[in-house]
Amino acid sequence: MSRKKSFSRKKKIALLVGAVALVGGTAVAMTGTSQASVECDGLNTALANNQRFIDGQRAAPDALSDARIKNRQDVIEEIRRKQAASGCEVGAGDTGAAPPAEAPPAEAAPPAGGGEDGAGSDPGRAGEVVCAGSTVTLSGEAGAPAASSNEFPVGTTLKVTNLDNGKSTTVQVTAASGSCALLNDAAFEQVREPSKFLIRNARIERVG
Repeated sequence: MSRKKSFSRKKKIALLVGAVALVGGTAVAMTGTSQASVECDGLNTALANNQRFIDGQRAAPDALSDARIKNRQDVIEEIRRKQAASGCEVGAGDTGAAPPAEAPPAEAAPPAGGGEDGAGSDPGRAGEVVCAGSTVTLSGEAGAPAASSNEFPVGTTLKVTNLDNGKSTTVQVTAASGSCALLNDAAFEQVREPSKFLIRNARIERVG
C-alpha cells in the first residue's frame, strides 16, 4: 500500500509540474503576441498617416506637392519593409490610393541598431546619440512641434540636429511611427534646408 501511495504522490507532482509549465508557456506566448501587436499597430498607424498626407497633397496640390509626395512614398516603402521584417501584414494601414515607389529609395533610412526593424536596439541613455545613421523626414502632421518614433515611447524627449545647417529642434515623442524620429511639419520647418524634405545628415539625441 505504501508503494502505491508513493507512486500516486509522484504522479500527482509530475502532473502539477506539467500544468505549471503549460501555463508559463502560454503566458510567454501571449506576451510575445501582445508586443508584436503593439509594434504592428504602430507601423500601421505610421503608414496610414503618411498615406493620408499624400491624399491631401493630391487633393490640393501646390508647387512643392510632387516633392512632398515622392518623399512620403519613400517613407511608406520603408514602413512596408519594417512590416515584413516584423512579421506584420505588409501594407496594413494603407488606403491603397498611392502607388508604391518603383524602386527602393536611395535615401531610405538604414536599419536602426543593426536590425532591419530596429528590434533589440538600445534606445540609449539621456543625452546619448541614438539611431546613428538614420535620416529624418516629416510626417505631414499639424500642431505644435513634435515627433513620432518606433524606438522610443510617448513622452520621450528627442533633440534632432540637421548637421548640414547646424539647426536643431527638441521635441517630445507623441505617437508611434515607422522611423526612429519622424518630425511633424512644425518641427521639421525648424531644421530643414530650403526646398528639402529629407535630412540625410542628422544627429538624434535622447535628452529626456
